[in-house]
Formats: sequence, structure tokens, C-alpha cells
Amino acid sequence: MNATQTQIAGGSSGNRVTELDSRWLAVQSRNRVADGAFVYAVRSTGVYCRPSCPSRKPRRAQVKFFRAPEQAERQGFRPCRRCRPQEAVPADPHAADVARICRHIETALADRGGDESSLTLAGLAALSGLSAHALERAFRRVAGVTPRQYVDAHRMRRLKSRLKKGDDVTTALYDAGFGSSSRLYERAPEQLGMTPATYRRGGAGMEIHFTIAASPLGRVLVAATARGISAIYLGENEAKLESELRHEYPNAEISRDREWLEDWVAKIVEHLSGRAPHLDLPTDVQATAFQRRVWEELRKIPYGTTRTYTQVARAIGRPTAVRAVARACATNPVSIVVPCHRVVREDGNLAGYRWGLSRKQALIEHEAKNPAARKARA
Repeated sequence: MNATQTQIAGGSSGNRVTELDSRWLAVQSRNRVADGAFVYAVRSTGVYCRPSCPSRKPRRAQVKFFRAPEQAERQGFRPCRRCRPQEAVPADPHAADVARICRHIETALADRGGDESSLTLAGLAALSGLSAHALERAFRRVAGVTPRQYVDAHRMRRLKSRLKKGDDVTTALYDAGFGSSSRLYERAPEQLGMTPATYRRGGAGMEIHFTIAASPLGRVLVAATARGISAIYLGENEAKLESELRHEYPNAEISRDREWLEDWVAKIVEHLSGRAPHLDLPTDVQATAFQRRVWEELRKIPYGTTRTYTQVARAIGRPTAVRAVARACATNPVSIVVPCHRVVREDGNLAGYRWGLSRKQALIEHEAKNPAARKARA
């Protein structure tokens, strides 16, 4: 295990919070540098993977970390067929260069007196001995992100740590290396999901009302703020649905209030029953600019029809971002209102749906058979 792998795995720190945060960051960024340092297992699938596995990113609550494949297998997990985590880590000719630059970035950001001019792509390339283009390609291949994205991720991680410790926003942003508040607030919605001040409070002050009702697809949880719908979950177990909502908003003021949501719930249930094909409800969700573009495009897909991930990527002007489109569909918190179930693979087969492929299939078939859909296609 190299020095960067040790740091990512947290093997020498003795700080379990830092260790888990570092491992989760490596999984989120599909960091190849972390391959060999640990594996992660997903409870819901029973599978364990390398940090760089290209499979759909799991929910944090479903993930368990192990230092070696043997430990994961002793607890009943089986190796992923895509990334083959039980096999030796394949060597990359520039892995050592990327690891060295990663260490430089981490050291520069940890040292408030450090020279951050060396964190530009040109500065990092000069340190690595590679051209800027070659370094960026090597970073994408080995770490799964660009050098700038790696810098931003560590800046944001430092910011989160300072905010959680109680620093005021101004102190925290400069300590994390953001040169101005405008730079931070430009990136906050994408990387924090909310403003820094709200994050510092852990989401406290948000008022969310929810209720659970019967629907043709089982129980449906609808949650909303005064501005619009924030979550629509489908399932069979009410306690589990409520638990997921509280996990999403741990410090918000959440209350069950059917009367407050009665009109919106009625419209959603009518839509699922086929009696109201056109559903146009306001939403109040945190999202990146890219996610919003994808979700807006999904709302344009006509009732009773489908689009492929490739078609959606082309429609938003990002034809090569097919995987990113798929991730945006998978992270959509307001299913039904934003109809991610209407997106399928190129071959017509169904792909990941948070509420189960059987529900996705039922939604597509039910909509296609609806008289309103047949009339629109005629």
C-alpha cells in the first residue's frame, strides 16, 4: 500500500471519523488511487467492490468498509463481477505521479501558509513532470476526477469540517482556501446541497410536512415545504419510508400532516391511477445545475412515452454525458413529478429505479395503455 493509499484508508491516523470520511470520498469520486487500500460492500446487494468500481453509486447508509476482500467475504459478501475486487490491483504507468500530486494538494490545502498558486493545472503539471493535458488524462484515469475537481473536493471537505466545528462562514471559507465568498456560494448548491449557513446549522430551521397514503403502487410518501414538493417515496413499509425521509433531513423540523398536503397527495394518487395524466406540481429540491437540466428535460417527456439516456443527454446539449444523466435520474428525489421512470436503456430494457424495476415497468405499461397516451400518439 502506497502513502496515498494509507492516507485514504486512514490506516495511520487512528481517527475513525477521518478514515470513514476519506473512504467514502474515495468511493464517491471512484478514486483508483484507493484501489487496494480497502473494499466497500453494499448491504442491499450483498456485493463488495473496489473504490473505483463504475457501478451505480450506493447510498451511504448501505455501505460497509473492509480493509481486505477476505474480510468482506467472511461476512457473506460476494465480489463484484464488474470491478473484480478480489484480484490484484492493475498497475497504471502514472499512478505514482498522480499519488504524488494528490499528496501535494492535500498538504497545500492543510497548510494555510502554503503556496496555492501551485494548485493550478499548470502548476501541478510542472511538479509532476507531465504536460497539463497528460496530467489531466492520468488524473481522470487513476483518480476518476480532474485535478481541479480533486482540489475542490478537499476544499469543500475542509469547509464542512470547519463549519461542523462551529466556525463562522467567513472564517471557514478562507481557512478552506476559497479566495472569496462568491467562489464558495457559486459551488455551494452543487457540493453542499444548500447554502453554507444552512449547512452549518445541519439543515435546522427547514420545515417539512409529510404524509403517507395508499396508491396503485403501494404506499406513497409525499413531503413538502411551503414552496413545493421535496420528496416522493414509494414502498410497502411506512416506517421505512419515514425513516428515509428523516435520514435525508436529519435536523429539519419534520411533522406528519395529511391535511396540509391533501391537495397535492390527491393529485399524485389520481395521476398514478391514470385519471390525471398531466401532473404539474411545484418542487423544492436541492440540486446541481446539471441535475436541474436533466430533471427539466424529464418533465418534457410526454405521458405514455419513453426516452433513452442517450436521447436525454443529447436534448440537454451534453451528448457524451450519458452516465451523468443516468446518475441524475437515480438521484431524483421527487419521482412521479419528475418522471425518471420514462427513461430506459438504448436496447429498451429497464435500468435502475430507486423504487424497484417492477414499479418502473408497471408505471410505463400503465401509462402506455392509458387512453390519453393512445390519443396523443395517434
